[in-house]
Amino acid sequence: MKGCDGVFHLAAWYEVGTDPRNARAINVDGTRNVLEAMRDLNIAKGVYTSSLAVNSDTGGRVVDEDYVHRGPHLSVYDQTKWEAHHSVAAPMIDEGLPLVITMPGIVYGPSDTSMLGGIMRDAVRGNLVTLPGPPTGGCWAHVEDTARGHVLAMERAAAGSTYMLCGPAHTYQEAFRVAAQAAGVKLRAAFLPPAALRTMAPIVDAVGRVLPVPAKLSGEAMRVTGGTTYYGDSSRAQRDLGFSPRPLREGMVQTFSL
Repeated sequence: MKGCDGVFHLAAWYEVGTDPRNARAINVDGTRNVLEAMRDLNIAKGVYTSSLAVNSDTGGRVVDEDYVHRGPHLSVYDQTKWEAHHSVAAPMIDEGLPLVITMPGIVYGPSDTSMLGGIMRDAVRGNLVTLPGPPTGGCWAHVEDTARGHVLAMERAAAGSTYMLCGPAHTYQEAFRVAAQAAGVKLRAAFLPPAALRTMAPIVDAVGRVLPVPAKLSGEAMRVTGGTTYYGDSSRAQRDLGFSPRPLREGMVQTFSL
């Protein structure tokens, strides 16, 4: 960082349903390490990437930056990102660190290597996929818009501010249907009832203590998709920064059209 004009801290552990031993070391302690180095080197400004996941399930509500979730959390990722945001970054801002916090939601686009990205690639190839049924949903932003939002946060946001850099809210069912249409294929999907996912989660947890369970079938994965909504409002970023997330259909066409 020495000699840098600004610092972006985007690195994180994100592996729902897998071994969580590195989660706190990377998400919490790693964030503290980066921000302390930024402070010690007198970096003029930083942007820390938090997540809408710090708010966990919003119960169908679309919340803004003033909302603070007090628990419980549905995954180790949710919990450790909450700690990094509210127990590390925010207190250091209060102590004078010139930092901006950004909160993306679901990020999609070309070359997505995430678990969700893999399932979506299967769907647009016409393969049968298993998905959580409504009302499970999130806020979907194209990767280019998310990246541009971070640049805008560095260039235009006041130190100490927080902005949600999320796209429009859609259920998984809506998002995958739009992706399939963009690719020109018929969506082949089994939509699991959220109540069934919530019921199965503790059973799968017990099985996972004895036998290996694929991450996408883990109890934790079932909890975070069992009728949950990770919804946020990007109006403040649109107004203050000029953030402009494209509509879901436009983004999916640009990602998957043949």
